[in-house]
Amino acid sequence: MRRGNQSSVSEFLLLGLPIQPEEQGMYCALFLAMYLTTLLGNLLIILLIRLDSRLHTPMYFFLSHLALTELSSPQSQLQRCSDMLMQIQSSSYAGCICHAYCFSYFADLDSFLLTSMAYDRYVAICHPLHYTTVMSQSLCFLFIIVSWVLSFASALVHTLLLARGMRRENQSSVSEFLLLGLPIQPEEQDVIFALFLAMYLTTVLGNLLIILLIRLDSHLHTPMYFFLSHLAFTDISFSSVTVPKMLVNMKTSHKSIAFAGCISQMYFFIFFTDLDSFLITSMAYDRYVAICHPLHYTAIMREELCTSLVALSWVLSWASSLSHTLLLTQLSFCAANTIPHFFCDLAALLKLACSDIFLNELVMFTVGVVVITLPFVCILVSYGYIGTTILRAPSTKGLCKALSTCGSHLSVVSLYYGAIFGQYLFPTFSNSVNKDIIVAIMYTVVTPMLNPFIYSLRNRDMKAALGKLFSRATFFSQ
Repeated sequence: MRRGNQSSVSEFLLLGLPIQPEEQGMYCALFLAMYLTTLLGNLLIILLIRLDSRLHTPMYFFLSHLALTELSSPQSQLQRCSDMLMQIQSSSYAGCICHAYCFSYFADLDSFLLTSMAYDRYVAICHPLHYTTVMSQSLCFLFIIVSWVLSFASALVHTLLLARGMRRENQSSVSEFLLLGLPIQPEEQDVIFALFLAMYLTTVLGNLLIILLIRLDSHLHTPMYFFLSHLAFTDISFSSVTVPKMLVNMKTSHKSIAFAGCISQMYFFIFFTDLDSFLITSMAYDRYVAICHPLHYTAIMREELCTSLVALSWVLSWASSLSHTLLLTQLSFCAANTIPHFFCDLAALLKLACSDIFLNELVMFTVGVVVITLPFVCILVSYGYIGTTILRAPSTKGLCKALSTCGSHLSVVSLYYGAIFGQYLFPTFSNSVNKDIIVAIMYTVVTPMLNPFIYSLRNRDMKAALGKLFSRATFFSQ
């Protein structure tokens, strides 16, 4: 997909097994028998587990997925047997890449599923009385999802790097980019610099205070505040990716950023944007369980589930940002290197590329649906159930409790998704560069700064913890 940058290799030669030509028929029959045995045996396992209700347990749930994986992994045996009979020893470039991807994917998936089964056996033998509580259906599904996501990410990384290695060296002539920064007049720079510096310091100190309060006050050691502490850390990192560089550029005449630095900034920006989205969604699920299933809250929102949700958020964010970054490094940047923004935005970088960006745009749309739109839909569904639960038994006390429980989170959701959807889903209303920059400032600078105030001023537990901290500090200062 690069100009003047295509691989000169269109196919590969597979030497195959070190056997004599007269032995090929026998080996083909052997591999065909092994493939059919694998196929029928694993299909039988899946069928038995599906039909027998006594096998509807976590161990056999994992075993059925392992059998499904084993059905897919030996396809190369059948392909190799077909190639033997047809005397085909070549494999196309695309076919070789696909073969490498599938092999890596199913090999990794096998490894993760076996690890999940090992954990299941550990709980069954070492903690038999708590087995049904620990190995819940939601945890088993989470293990499967994490296994598939990690395998996909691992295989994708290897495949993209392999495809890149098979190409000639990138002929991009761009070694750095110029960030034009904010559209302000020179005489306004000092005021704007002071403003954004104050906002950044407020963001860092406010979110650090939230993390400190949650860490010190045992009353805040609950799932909601567990997610909030991770959100506060994400907001600090989110702002630190873009704001310091913008402030430095405002006070110096050197507005360039190295190619590697620009790619790194884009990677971390996407990573923390997606992580924010997943953490907010996890918090919405926590609020849904707290209001719609209050009697089962402690049983559902266990420490293991909360940790798994945060780990899954980090993994999905990592996979999303890595896929965008690796695909961007495949592009060529010829002459244009001026970015009309205050940070290296993916959309702005794609406009500067002088090679085909269809795949990049396709991945950007697909991943955007997964990491932005789907979480937002999940949040809407959660609050739909919350609203239905409240309306079933309307009371002033219940309404006040719901507002106290969900008000802060709803404010954060409105700020975060309002800015993102305003920029990416309604481009006709934000088609100018200045409007894009203003919207970007909203969710990179303003929202992370406001989150501590939202959770501190609208939450009684946080107010109480803050009061205890100040009382303790006053006591020690006397």
